[in-house]
Amino acid sequence: MKLILTREVTGLGRAGDVVTVKDGFARNFLLPRGNAIAWSLGGEKQIEGIRRARASREIRDIDHAKEVKALLEGATITVSVKVGTAGRLFGSVTEKDVAAAIKASTGQDIDRHSIKTAGHIKKTGEHNVKVSLPHHVSASVTVKVVALA
Repeated sequence: MKLILTREVTGLGRAGDVVTVKDGFARNFLLPRGNAIAWSLGGEKQIEGIRRARASREIRDIDHAKEVKALLEGATITVSVKVGTAGRLFGSVTEKDVAAAIKASTGQDIDRHSIKTAGHIKKTGEHNVKVSLPHHVSASVTVKVVALA
């Protein structure tokens, strides 16, 4: 089956690439998770838009990756959430929440799939989060979880 990738898939390609995969892999993995759309002539026109968006967010080279790493490690990332007694959260802080907080505080658009937490964040306080950047650069970011005022 011929598909257009909408985000990077490890071992397969990057956003905007046209790939051919087995039908089961496409139906059961790529399409339901939103990692790809079916290829068509109309979809071919979307490729250029996907590639332009990727280029604007993309980290160009290793020097740029190191600049982003320094920016992330120097920033204060704060996530405000509803809490109950003893500082326990209603739910948990997800990678999506951390990505939104990074975008709000630094302006960097980080893909939530490149953020790794050490389990679920279910308490207020400071937590270390690893952000994998291109060119084998990773940043250790401190996320401060605070009670919603």
